[in-house]
Amino acid sequence: MRVYQFRHTGFAVTSITLSPVAGKPSGGLASGRFIGTVARVFVQPEETMPQSFPDRVHAEPATAAALAVFAIGLATLLGAWFFQYVVKLAPCPLCLEQRIPYYVIIPLSLLIAIAARLRAPGALIAVGFLVLAIAALCGAALGAYHAGVEWRWWPGPTDCSGPVTDFSAKGSILNQLQSIRVVRCDEAAWRFLGISLAGYNVLISLLMAAIAAYGVTVRRPA
Repeated sequence: MRVYQFRHTGFAVTSITLSPVAGKPSGGLASGRFIGTVARVFVQPEETMPQSFPDRVHAEPATAAALAVFAIGLATLLGAWFFQYVVKLAPCPLCLEQRIPYYVIIPLSLLIAIAARLRAPGALIAVGFLVLAIAALCGAALGAYHAGVEWRWWPGPTDCSGPVTDFSAKGSILNQLQSIRVVRCDEAAWRFLGISLAGYNVLISLLMAAIAAYGVTVRRPA
């Protein structure tokens, strides 16, 4: 039994199997003597050339937009965990609240990317992108509020900003002061180029909201 591979313009002959007749030798291709039967011939359209990344984005913009939101959201959340567990910057209550939208954005954007790749109804994908945009805008609002508290533009929550005045627990005031560990919301633990983590969260959330808004309006392939 011999298997030969051929290719010609427009179609690809993936395999030709020759089964020789029992008791007779099979001839070679050079001599043109074929003793056998062609068992199977699979012919399929020739594969297209691999597409570049810009071509893929242009061909499937909804999938690309959802994957972009997924990558940005996941990288941001991983960065927050890096600062917390590696750099040892404990998050304040407002920092933890700003992570909540990411718990919605990351899995939802991945589901939208899969749905867009499987050619789900356009209305369903548009609704998904709309929810992504709303969640990202909520994250931007939380970040802007926290940044304003850090710059003393408005007061923050009483449990993590301003003077600590809750001494209702039993025991001496000195013992309470020694045991209290408050991560303040009105003091930026880290800044880069004058922008705190809350400020960067505003910028990142607005970027994800813009990409999600693009996903709502993008024209999807039939």
